Amino acid sequence: MWASLKSGNWLTAERLRVYPALLFAFQTIAILVLAATSDGRHDFFGRPLGTDFAQVWVAGAETLAGHPAKPFDIDSHFAEQQAFFGPATDLYGWHYPPYFLAVAALLALLPYALALAVWQFATLPLYLAGIASVLQKSGLSRRDLLVAALAFPAVFVNLTHGHNGFLTAGLFAGALICLETRPWLAGILFALLAYKPQFGLVIPVALIAGRHWRALLVGGATVALMTALSVAAFGVASWQGFQQSLGFTRTIILEQGNTGFEKIQSVFAAVRMLGGSVSEAYTLQALVSALVVGAIAWLWHSAADTRLKYAALLTAALIATPYSLDYDMVLLGPAIAFAIAYGVDKGFMPFEKTLLAMVWLTPMLARLVAKLSHIPLGAAAMVVLFASILWRARSELRESAALPFASPRAGAV
Repeated sequence: MWASLKSGNWLTAERLRVYPALLFAFQTIAILVLAATSDGRHDFFGRPLGTDFAQVWVAGAETLAGHPAKPFDIDSHFAEQQAFFGPATDLYGWHYPPYFLAVAALLALLPYALALAVWQFATLPLYLAGIASVLQKSGLSRRDLLVAALAFPAVFVNLTHGHNGFLTAGLFAGALICLETRPWLAGILFALLAYKPQFGLVIPVALIAGRHWRALLVGGATVALMTALSVAAFGVASWQGFQQSLGFTRTIILEQGNTGFEKIQSVFAAVRMLGGSVSEAYTLQALVSALVVGAIAWLWHSAADTRLKYAALLTAALIATPYSLDYDMVLLGPAIAFAIAYGVDKGFMPFEKTLLAMVWLTPMLARLVAKLSHIPLGAAAMVVLFASILWRARSELRESAALPFASPRAGAV
């Protein structure tokens, strides 16, 4: 068994084809049952259908009604949710900068259930296109890749929460894919990720370290333009409301874990879940974030393969923030794809195939394991994946540095 795990031979072609197909079938049935047993607003359990999508649609309705600052007032926003979903509904807070009000308003033009379906199935192809583009030259079956990408458990988590993981992963992967050939487009795609600012810490570091000046400048200009347009459309009050709402997000959602520490897949949440104080959680998160940012700066400044750089950046974006939830782990899809593309081309390290398979499964288990045992599986898996990518890059750079001094025979091998 140990030898099989080390070599990855247990991942036979048949298993890689059958297991994701079975999981995809199960998840598809679960989604269909969830939809069929809903009343168009509530699921079988009485929750808003798509849970977190509730606050997006309501925020859009508030914006269309001429009150774009209202979603940032937690009491008013909750009252609107209760008016639409009933007094028994839970609170789903609006934590996005005003950029995202435009998306919410467009979705609120549609009836709730239709808006949820359009939102998910309009953004899902962006995620799938990113995976397909990364692995298009891998020689792997396109059908099997599509099934595996759809069966990735983070996809199911995102669908059941009505969240934006597909859009985030699609924009991030698209920016990386375009970075070398169309840096201006990469800069625009990176800028569009500003609606999830917690994932932006490592991006400018990578672009500066990698000397991607055009992407950096275009990205900065696009963010400035987006901000000006949002002020013109929604007023300065929306940004003031966003700034004031950050205190609620920080203290209630993050520090006190109102959303559930088992849902937040970060080092910060792991410390809090294990009984650590808020200051201890911030300290360890800051230390890990600093190490991750430093590692990204080193890696992107190096001559390592771009696929390793991209896989590391996607993973680092999740690790470096204290506020990363399990539906955000859709970002691991393209990260795993970049790692696989490199492995197919250069070969896999011992245990690497097994590690990638375990990380692929992690979004399905992370919340449940954390809830039952307080083991922060999600954060741990991402840290191990990030470390393995760095190790692979370091090994590649050492081998490249040794090549000019190697014998012709050794070089041929």
